[in-house]
Amino acid sequence: MYALELGGEDDAFAAREAESAATDVAVVAPGLARATALTDRVQDLAYTHRASELVGETDADPASARALLEAASIDRTGTVAVRARDVRNSAGIDTQRVERELGQVLVDREFAVDLDDPDHELRALFSDDTCLLGWLVAESRRDFGTRKPTDRPFFQPGSMDPLLARALANVAGARPGATVLDPMCGTGGVLVEAALVGAGALGVDAQRKMARGAAENLARYAPDADWATVRGDATHLPFPDDAVDGVVFDAPYGRQSKIANLELDDLVAGALAEARRVAPRAVVVGDRPWADAARDAGWTVTDAFERRVHRSLTRHVVVLERESDETPRALRDEGGDE
Repeated sequence: MYALELGGEDDAFAAREAESAATDVAVVAPGLARATALTDRVQDLAYTHRASELVGETDADPASARALLEAASIDRTGTVAVRARDVRNSAGIDTQRVERELGQVLVDREFAVDLDDPDHELRALFSDDTCLLGWLVAESRRDFGTRKPTDRPFFQPGSMDPLLARALANVAGARPGATVLDPMCGTGGVLVEAALVGAGALGVDAQRKMARGAAENLARYAPDADWATVRGDATHLPFPDDAVDGVVFDAPYGRQSKIANLELDDLVAGALAEARRVAPRAVVVGDRPWADAARDAGWTVTDAFERRVHRSLTRHVVVLERESDETPRALRDEGGDE
């Protein structure tokens, strides 16, 4: 069993992304989740910061945490350190006191403490009325600040931040051996993040300058990855059936938007139908939910989230699955998942 430290304020969305790297993910308290198994893809998650091998769960007070650690078996050698967190300041815990008390338990069991470079780090996680203790096993790579939209070679206003783009790519199935398509790729933010986790990335955009700009950004951030961008129509994709493993697109915003001489509703409906033809799963983002349009196109809506950007914009995220007896291509190539 593992403890996951979730980032952001939307635990349900963070847990949904974590499912791309862990099994049986369940939120147990604000900012905290449990999982029964992990893969090394945890390091590629946007909204899971750390994963720890769970020692146990108890009440959110120092005495209970100490009692839990005293009763636990510890099958490891080397130096140790204790790091305590009051997640979102929800438990009212003196974290320094917790670190001292739990550190003393480990010293009493003849462990040497090394606060700078320990062999093992014990995480004491307090949230609301819950405490999880666990030994740190994985941390996600927090390098998203190096890819701010305004710092990219090609930038357009409204570009998606890399944190959300990474999460969407993960939910769509980005991983080594998979291919992710963005049929409205814009500046290529989702494609960059998909490529950085090892997936093949395909981008289509109705505007030639966007397809070229996305390629420029991909060449900067993922020069060795397998990717391609083309000018094209999201409602008539130049790919055969089941050509990719997942589709992600950020639909144009504004109810009067018109792209490639199509009204917005017709554009999204056509893109959803084509996405279902070429992939078994999709993630659609917009300034309104597209769940009904997705159902009309034959998709099953598995999850829906609202993510507030600012006072005048809320992004709606809809996760879609195509009912099929066939196993997605990437999973066949992997020989199954966890």
